[in-house]
Amino acid sequence: MSVAAYCLVCCRKISTSGTGRHDRHWKDIRNIAKITGSLILGGYVFITYEMRSLRKAMTLDTHAVRQEKLKSYIYVHTLSEDRNDLQGITNKLRKELHKTAIRALEVSTKLFSKDLDRENYSKSNMEVYELPLWLLLKGTQSTDKRVRLEAVQNIAGIHYCRDYQYRTVAQACDKRTTIGLARSKDVDLRFFLTPPALPKVDDRGLWCFGGNGLPYAESLSSVPSEKLEVYSLQALLKHSRISTQVDSLVSNGGLQLLQRIYLLRKDSQKIQRSIMRVIGNLALHEHLHSSIVDSGWISLLAEAMKSPYVIQTSHAARALANLDRDTVTEKYPDGVYVLHPQHRTNQLIKADVLFVHGLLGAAFKTWRQQDRDQPLDESAAQEEDYTECWPKDWLAEDYPALRIISVEYDTHLSDWKAKCPADNNRKSMAYRSSELLNKLKMAGVGKRPIIWVSHSMGGLLVKKMLVNASRNKDLQDFVKNTRGIAFYSVPHHGSRLAEYSVNARLLLFPSIEVKELSKGEALVTSHIRNPFM
Repeated sequence: MSVAAYCLVCCRKISTSGTGRHDRHWKDIRNIAKITGSLILGGYVFITYEMRSLRKAMTLDTHAVRQEKLKSYIYVHTLSEDRNDLQGITNKLRKELHKTAIRALEVSTKLFSKDLDRENYSKSNMEVYELPLWLLLKGTQSTDKRVRLEAVQNIAGIHYCRDYQYRTVAQACDKRTTIGLARSKDVDLRFFLTPPALPKVDDRGLWCFGGNGLPYAESLSSVPSEKLEVYSLQALLKHSRISTQVDSLVSNGGLQLLQRIYLLRKDSQKIQRSIMRVIGNLALHEHLHSSIVDSGWISLLAEAMKSPYVIQTSHAARALANLDRDTVTEKYPDGVYVLHPQHRTNQLIKADVLFVHGLLGAAFKTWRQQDRDQPLDESAAQEEDYTECWPKDWLAEDYPALRIISVEYDTHLSDWKAKCPADNNRKSMAYRSSELLNKLKMAGVGKRPIIWVSHSMGGLLVKKMLVNASRNKDLQDFVKNTRGIAFYSVPHHGSRLAEYSVNARLLLFPSIEVKELSKGEALVTSHIRNPFM
């Protein structure tokens, strides 16, 4: 305002002055021009400096963002707003990463909405080296089953991507593709998203199904928590076998509860195996597959498939096979384990070999080479002079065209520690044979040639199964396709040790299995008409 007033006064002096003072007036004009020019030039320089400073403060180095993209995941975990690292450039970088994720999703949406045309893909704003990966992802959603399976197999064979590319694929895969990758051999675990965060629970008291109650139980006894969890898991395992109970188990948070215990009990293989048995039973019901995948169990099962322990891998393989409805038409109930093949394969299966253990045996330990004194680790798993399960390691290597199945059922010498008296009627030879026949039929046994391998009481059980199958029209394929039976130490005429324990029944309380192994009972099974005659 002062500059404008000064200019106005000078102009009035010029207009009222005479011609004699013409030089003096031009001198005043020059002074005004010098002052105003200096002010205008200084203001322009000041404004320019402020604008450049502001632009520099608001500009993001895109090269730094590109480098961050190469070493970071495509998504960003959310953090609390009161942390200092959310200020300044960190905030801007994360916004840019979110924009990058949105662009990637937009590209994938455009690609997946078009036909499988390389020209259309080349017009998109993606990196050149990412084009084959997106083409494979497009193939996993093809209606042609052959194209779909080949695409999953090719993705599983990729081992040269960066971390953010693995995460991008993990987010772009649908449930069917994720399960297929988990059942692929030597797949990179970075293809699987980490399980979602589990809901918070109160650490006081014991966890229970559907909540975290029973806080008073801690003062009732001094039972170790691991043993208590084992008993609780046995109860859940019983419930998971009942089709009317599985929906209630899932809807009440059973999948999250089991996952929490699974992650906390990495030091207990017994607990982890029990949990995977429950998951395998739930996977028998196709309407629960989405819940199992969404809860994050696929990444845990894929990790278990790489375990050096044959029992861990077999339990995980059973659960994944029940989830894989794209390549597996059979379903494997609890107690039926596929030792080979445990992954997706193009090998044509020509015959089934079934292993049935005997009294106090198991699906895996009965067929081990020898007992191991030291615990198994990854280095010991590579030893060529030892095997925990020779049907899986040796037989599968010699005859890869076989499907090798091991059957497991509970047996006891005495009823002193019977946990459930109602289970006694389920331990008889007649009941077990009927139950196993139904389970094996569900697993597709009977459609191919069958070879039975039995040990001890398992041999009697196999004979009983074939006799029952010969009398049932729906199960006669078991008899027609049986090509041979191998008996290992089978007491066809009874066992003297079993007979001694039966004589001392008032003291030993022998189980039903032991009673049926006595000389009289075994002879009845031995004299049944041979179904092959």
